[in-house]
Order: sequence, then structure tokens, then C-alpha cells
Amino acid sequence: MTLVRWNPWQDINTLQRQITRVFDEDMLTPTFVETNLSRIPAAELQETENAIHLKLELPGIEAKDLDVQVTEKAVYVSAERKSETKTEDKGIIKSEFQYGKFERVIPLPTRIQNTNVTADYKDGILHLTLPKAEEEKNKVVKVNLASVA
Repeated sequence: MTLVRWNPWQDINTLQRQITRVFDEDMLTPTFVETNLSRIPAAELQETENAIHLKLELPGIEAKDLDVQVTEKAVYVSAERKSETKTEDKGIIKSEFQYGKFERVIPLPTRIQNTNVTADYKDGILHLTLPKAEEEKNKVVKVNLASVA
């Protein structure tokens, strides 16, 4: 029977080679990108005294293709970014653009008046102004302090 010494550095080198291979550019096939990268747009939420301001990044999507629905507690946005079909005789096309459908539900920190929402869509940025419900604007909570006996 042969005695083999264990070398922990060899295992680390093997793991490093495997990780490098996974992240190698040749491994990023369109199928890998489509299945593993999300198409969820970035959002920015700002709360003021009277309203909540929501901005969403939606580059390459026309306003007519957006579906925006607002409830008292959340905003639902969905759309589809359609790919442009090009045919070329020569060369290779490499695209990192993400195409396809997406949907996102953004919960709101307070209740809003969903019947008075205003929207503005310019340069791929959707701005929503969500006025707070009246009872949420001046909401004061009284804290009772009970003495400990």
C-alpha cells in the first residue's frame, strides 16, 4: 500500500482553476446570460412628507409597452424589451443587452392615494409621484408609559 501525502494547497489551486474557468468569457453563452442574469429594473424610492417618489430605469422600452399598476400598498411594473433583428454578411455580433419580459412589484412604506398618482416617462426613466393617503400624512402615535411597580 502506497502512502500519499495530502497537500491542501493543491486543492486550493484546483478550486481556483475551476472558478476561473466558470468566469472565463467563453463560458458566458447567451443561454447562461439569459437564465442567470435578472432583467429587473433598478429602482429609487424617496419619501417626503406628502408623497413617495419612485424612479425606475427602463432603457430601450417605449412608454406604450409599459404596464404600470398601483395599489394603496405597492407598485407593479411590467414590460418587454424586444430584440432588434439584424442580419449581417460578415463579422460576429456580440451583445450584452438584455431582452425579454420582466415584472417587478415594489412594496411601499406607507399607504398612498392610488387614484391620484402622476407619471412622467423621459429618456428611459419612469418617475411616479405617489401622494400619501391623508391618514398617513399626519400620523401621530401616542405612546403610553406605564409605570413599573
